[in-house]
Amino acid sequence: HEREHDREISELAAQHAEEMEKLRAELKEEQRHLLDELKQQIAATHRAEQEQAQLQSQTLHSLELEALRLTLNNLHTSQLELTQSNLRKEKETALMELREMLNDKRAQEIAILQSRHQLEWERIKEQCLKEKDDL
Repeated sequence: HEREHDREISELAAQHAEEMEKLRAELKEEQRHLLDELKQQIAATHRAEQEQAQLQSQTLHSLELEALRLTLNNLHTSQLELTQSNLRKEKETALMELREMLNDKRAQEIAILQSRHQLEWERIKEQCLKEKDDL
């Protein structure tokens, strides 16, 4: 039973590692996708800002570029923080679900082993009583 239990635990651990690797890959792909979108947004905003800046004076041009840079940095930072927060929440949720699943599985295995132990104990008890009667 112990070997079987150990094997099941090993299988669950391997399954957990595989699921975590899959989640990491999915999260990495999502982050890359979000970064690509953000780069496109930054590029589009930057092009629009350059066209507008050419029509204005040099002083106004400098001020607007600085404001754009700050806005884009803030947007980029906010987007990265949001992505990290989402990834963290998803990871925590996945870990909690896996932990609950493992706890449930272990509780089931303990109940089965206790039941088997009780049955075996009763069988041995009956056998002892029978042998005592025979003697």
